[in-house]
Amino acid sequence: MSKRKPRLLRPEEKELWEKVAKTARRTAPEKLTKAAAEELIAEPTTPKKSSGKELTLRPFEIGSKAARNLHPTSVGSSVSHAPKMDAGRFQKLRRGKLRPEARIDLHGKTAADAQADLTTFLFRAHASGKRLVLVITGKGRSSEDSGPIPSRPGVLRRSLPQWVSRPPLSSIVLETTEAHLRHGGSGAFYVYLRRAR
Repeated sequence: MSKRKPRLLRPEEKELWEKVAKTARRTAPEKLTKAAAEELIAEPTTPKKSSGKELTLRPFEIGSKAARNLHPTSVGSSVSHAPKMDAGRFQKLRRGKLRPEARIDLHGKTAADAQADLTTFLFRAHASGKRLVLVITGKGRSSEDSGPIPSRPGVLRRSLPQWVSRPPLSSIVLETTEAHLRHGGSGAFYVYLRRAR
């Protein structure tokens, strides 16, 4: 095999690289030349005054738990926000101690069909006074040929939290969380409905 010649930068690429290189700082100051070190020391180190709120960082140690600030639709986290329901009841729900009053299985459905069936099911359950229902989405399967861009499995599993957090379902859904292992684990969700008026 012959070695390929490295491609030379075009003039606009070279200009961009020079701009970036001017803003770069060394990461290992102990390896700086004496002149470069003096230049760094000469720069003012006083913080700039900012208008408005200042960001304060909480101390963090390796091994301690970080505060979770996840997107409500993230899968794998059972709660990404403060629960809207009673804390004690919520803990029982997460531990699988509460028994779902109804369930729907969305396996094998397209996202459009699953969303329509889920909407109908939840409104019927709410109208009949049910509070806790189980929605089985499945974990999804990875496709054999995902092409050059890999896709995450579990379209229904990823979409359900979004569906229930938007109208019309947001008006009747109080809480959604991943089911306990005895009720399907990460392949199912508990949907806790508001009281029927």
